[in-house]
Amino acid sequence: MSNRLSSSLAACVWIPLFPLRCEEARHEGLASYPTALLAPDTTRKLWQVSSLARHAGVKPGMTVSQAIGLCPTLRLIEPDPVHYDEQFAALLSALSEVSPIFEQSELGLAYVGVDGLEGIYGSPQKIIAAIHQAVGPAGRPVVRMGWGVGKFTAWVAASRAKPSEAIVVPAGTEQKFLASQPIAVLPLDPNTHRRLRQLGIRTLGALAALPEAAVTAQFGAAGKQLWRLAAGRIAEAVEGRVAPEPIALALTFFTPVGERELLAHSLDQLIARALKHPRRIGWRVHALRLRADLESGLMVGNDVGGNDLDASDMNRRGAACCAPINSNTPTNLLSSTDSHSSTDSHSSTDSRPTTNRSWLVNVLLKDPTADAARIAAPLKTRLEQSPPTGGVERLVLEFTAFAPGTTELQLFARDAQAAARAGQQRALRHAAREVRMRIKGGRANLYHVIEVQPWSRLPERRYALIDFEP
Repeated sequence: MSNRLSSSLAACVWIPLFPLRCEEARHEGLASYPTALLAPDTTRKLWQVSSLARHAGVKPGMTVSQAIGLCPTLRLIEPDPVHYDEQFAALLSALSEVSPIFEQSELGLAYVGVDGLEGIYGSPQKIIAAIHQAVGPAGRPVVRMGWGVGKFTAWVAASRAKPSEAIVVPAGTEQKFLASQPIAVLPLDPNTHRRLRQLGIRTLGALAALPEAAVTAQFGAAGKQLWRLAAGRIAEAVEGRVAPEPIALALTFFTPVGERELLAHSLDQLIARALKHPRRIGWRVHALRLRADLESGLMVGNDVGGNDLDASDMNRRGAACCAPINSNTPTNLLSSTDSHSSTDSHSSTDSRPTTNRSWLVNVLLKDPTADAARIAAPLKTRLEQSPPTGGVERLVLEFTAFAPGTTELQLFARDAQAAARAGQQRALRHAAREVRMRIKGGRANLYHVIEVQPWSRLPERRYALIDFEP
């Protein structure tokens, strides 16, 4: 039986266009201009667009040249998924201060279990005020909240709420509230949404009025699930997460690297070292993350030639912005400081603002494994299909979730070699702590030199620095 906490009463915290909001918080004044965020997998298409850009006819999925043709003053920003992930993690950490039960859904969308919080904070309005205070300053315009029994009701309420406001659905009134909501709030694929509208079904109430058997016969098991959501028959509880203690290893290159072969070789090095970590012994890897810090890029306006822009085009030709943006001002989506928004010193000679760029891959293995080749396979596939759009300065591998190992692995974790490795790690940890204590300020950058490209004639290409974390 699972010992995870759960809560039937949920509060939904939603920040629409979360990555774009992160960029607006990081660049002062950006929200007052039409802005678009480029897609993480290709810089030729748009991912998210601001409301001002939408008013000009710009839509997600458009090519850059189409968008510039509609809005010549459009500002283009290269994505920084690592920064967005860190900001969302900070938001979840803030929510954990209010309730121990919280669940993430997607970037900018999270659920908080509020069962029992009345004894601490009081009424639902006071609990909502506590959540608002935790996630940011009062009156933040982008945070929307919903309250209800079950995650779906809370989500629908949040989707109908105005910025910085909350909608509370009292227990027992779920069906009445849901009946008037549009079917777009359901998790529909485009084909199902089109078929429902062709049948004249516009609201959840109209869908719930149909016989369940008829909807199931028409749309299958997915239709049955949709009907039960529309009728308020499903009240999915918020499940508290078990925060894993990840294993993270980083590799810093002397010069930015763009060769896929070198990146794949470096990935193999990181995986091999991570699998040897004492905390991994006896466990199989279930989820992992690979992220790369890329060379800083430039925020650009339009392409004067009217052609599609890719990353190299923008770094080489980017047109002037309509007004200067101070990218050095430290801002944060959750607080007033952000250590990740500083501009590289080597770019100070360019008058145009720079943007931090990154590349991120999250992988959930269907079958947990401790085999290096099976762990590397999905990451290398992503490297081939959607490689980083610039030179990689730093590569970080994280094992974020684990599954119990097989009997052989568990026995191996208790053998003499594992004990010897654990003793060696304790000695290295003690030595590293002494070095840090002897250095003024209490910090010491300890690295391990590894061979990554031994055939290169350039010494800086033969070796790379990896963080020394015994």
